Amino acid sequence: MKHYIGVKEINAKPMKRQAYNDLRGWTLPAMENGDDDGYLVEYIDGGQANTPDFKGYVSWSPKYVFERAYKRTEGLTFGLALELLKIGNKAARKGWNGYGMWLTYIPAGGEVSFGTDQPLPILPWVGMKTADDKFVPWLASQTDLLSDDWEIL
Repeated sequence: MKHYIGVKEINAKPMKRQAYNDLRGWTLPAMENGDDDGYLVEYIDGGQANTPDFKGYVSWSPKYVFERAYKRTEGLTFGLALELLKIGNKAARKGWNGYGMWLTYIPAGGEVSFGTDQPLPILPWVGMKTADDKFVPWLASQTDLLSDDWEIL
């Protein structure tokens, strides 16, 4: 097998293993401990619902596995925020002074021509909604890149 790291958008809440089995209408296997701490996880980024009470695919994850794999959507590093921007989320820094500012990922697409012989392809970029309700290309500062106060909106 190959090694992977993932970025997913999920809903989750703490739940004991027995409570998850009860939710699904299952009998807890004899070799499992119903008092194990864990999380009910609902995958909202795709996958068909597997129980009528949820819109996404639902599973249970042991606490130690869950907490190594997932972080809350506030207090993120820029790297994690960027990965979440790439899958369609908006992000902002808690430390920004301007009200209502956020970033979004603009995918590649189209071409522009500035009097050149050949049109130039438009590459992906990150745009910012400014405090005065404008939208501009964004350039990260050193502080932005190294801060861990990024939030997904």
